[in-house]
Amino acid sequence: MANTKSAGKRARQTLRRAVHNRSVKTHLRRLQKQIRSAPERVADQIRAAISAIDKAAKRGIIHRNVANRRKARLNKALAAK
Repeated sequence: MANTKSAGKRARQTLRRAVHNRSVKTHLRRLQKQIRSAPERVADQIRAAISAIDKAAKRGIIHRNVANRRKARLNKALAAK
């Protein structure tokens, strides 16, 4: 239990942010899995996934290097199409 009122508020904020960040990461994994398992690569899906990855990196949900690596793999898949 938090000792001060402000520490209690920070604990509540941390929990809310953790839940939101987890849902964003799950969404990103789902997008990438759909692209990998699709019979043919759809450019619109890949562009949407790259946009979602950029937004997550911008907000600090995933590290920028992780975002760059995932985007590179998606772009490689798009080029191999």
